[in-house]
Amino acid sequence: MKKQTKIYSFLAVSALALAACGAEEEKTNDNAATDENETTEPAEETTITVGASYGLHDIILEEAAPILAEEGITLEVEPYQDYILPNQDLENGDLDANYFQHIPYLNNQIKEFGYDFVNIGGIHVEPMAIYSKKYTSIEEIPEGGTIIMSNSVAEQGRVLSLLESAGLITLDPAVNKSEATLDNIVENPKNLVIDAEPSPEILVSFYENEEGDAVVINSNFAIDAGISPVDDSIAIEGGASDYVNVIATTKEKENDPALKRLVEVLQSEEISDFILEEWDGAVVPVGNK
Repeated sequence: MKKQTKIYSFLAVSALALAACGAEEEKTNDNAATDENETTEPAEETTITVGASYGLHDIILEEAAPILAEEGITLEVEPYQDYILPNQDLENGDLDANYFQHIPYLNNQIKEFGYDFVNIGGIHVEPMAIYSKKYTSIEEIPEGGTIIMSNSVAEQGRVLSLLESAGLITLDPAVNKSEATLDNIVENPKNLVIDAEPSPEILVSFYENEEGDAVVINSNFAIDAGISPVDDSIAIEGGASDYVNVIATTKEKENDPALKRLVEVLQSEEISDFILEEWDGAVVPVGNK
């Protein structure tokens, strides 16, 4: 379900001054050498609409909005509470870009639905973690215990890799871990039952209702429910992850100056510091790498 669109825009107080000296600036710019570190700025005031997951991605965009507004870019943030509509709305033109998905999920969506999408920049990683109301450590999970995980195909390899790093299972070394499935488990010493039926958005309720022995939850849903991946989990994904959350747009808008500037701002030190402070390390910015 989508919430009401949030719009952030500021008056460009220097508009008259810019207009007065525009001719002189144009002459100067014509003779200036291009700086490879120069930021990307749109030629005139513009508006971009970006879809984002509610409770995390939209908050980061809100922080970036005033910076963009000072440069003549009005950012409209469209929050979502599911993982399907943001790509559909990007495809049908309701959005200029979206910010909610990591690279493997984006690639899977492109493959499955034929979307003409591109990744124009990574922003942060939300570490996957294992939670339990019954046990305080991975070692306490009993023989024949049940691990509940997402039914998302794009998440399966990631979750199984986390279970392997926690010492619960072993995957076939010949298989790309990001593409691993339940069939690629070659060792399961505790004979764990792995339930991969629930949808990602209801995993928090499984944890809170103490269903199963442990539940693997994406940090996006955990944080939204007031659960700390750092403090409340019994195992957490390492900081080095391929599952970077990105800004995605259509191939047609890949080089849009306003969208490029959005990525630059989101990767800036100012926004990176905000992310670290706001989520106390539970969300990790990637910066301009």
